[in-house]
Amino acid sequence: MKRIIFLCFYLCTLMDTSAQDQTIRLIIRSDDMGFSHAANHAMIETYKQGITTSVEVMVPTPWFPEAVKLLQEYPDLDVGIHITLTSEWDNVKWRPLTKAPGLSDIDGYFYPMIWPNDNYGPEQALKEQDWTLEEVEAELRAQIETALRHLPRISHLSAHMGCSNMSHEVDEIYHKLAAEYGLDIHPDELGVKRARYVGPRDTPALKRQGFIAMLKELAPGTYLFVDHPAYDVPEVRGIRHTGYEDVAVDRQGVTDILTDPEIIQLIKDLNIELISYADLKHTE
Repeated sequence: MKRIIFLCFYLCTLMDTSAQDQTIRLIIRSDDMGFSHAANHAMIETYKQGITTSVEVMVPTPWFPEAVKLLQEYPDLDVGIHITLTSEWDNVKWRPLTKAPGLSDIDGYFYPMIWPNDNYGPEQALKEQDWTLEEVEAELRAQIETALRHLPRISHLSAHMGCSNMSHEVDEIYHKLAAEYGLDIHPDELGVKRARYVGPRDTPALKRQGFIAMLKELAPGTYLFVDHPAYDVPEVRGIRHTGYEDVAVDRQGVTDILTDPEIIQLIKDLNIELISYADLKHTE
């Protein structure tokens, strides 16, 4: 009798494990909260009416105070600190919270880019400047502590424009501070894969097709999808940088995707479980 009970228990366990292995989990992360008024409200819309599960707030940005107020109204929305060491747009800028001459251009703003590229040479790339690790750590601490002072529930860090990877030593600081402040949820270290648009994404229509194709191609596992909702309004039409001029149209398209009723229904039909960064902490 005991052997029969044990066998039944064992088979049930196998069935549970098999079912768990077939689950598709997806984090929908909306980045750059604080860079504009329109982005702030678009991100809240994609959470309330759509599929956003985590948002990333940029502390040095001009609309950070409004972002704080909005996020305080939605205490269940998972929030990360999008650590920021660049100010990429031509018509709106932000500065370090600390005195950091190595991180700042001649006007006191962050540099536009991390690495040089075809549009922005070495003189406009942070990687090529005379910054110190002490400056980087002090600035990251200031951003983390400012965010936590206003939003104690913050669960994790992420890096704007990949700034944590600009050197091995900066990455070590990033990980050290994440652990120190209890924000050490690192999806790549937990086996989370990146989910990306499938095919070209030059227009909102192509991005929508690519997002749907991506959802249909997901195999069992846990994934992270990242994009940047905003609205096509005059404020965002004035925000651009060389190489990315259609910001308003592009980011309105993202908002439309993340609130699209057909896409929401498709996620249900495909049995995709939407989770947040905070949920990863519970499954470690």
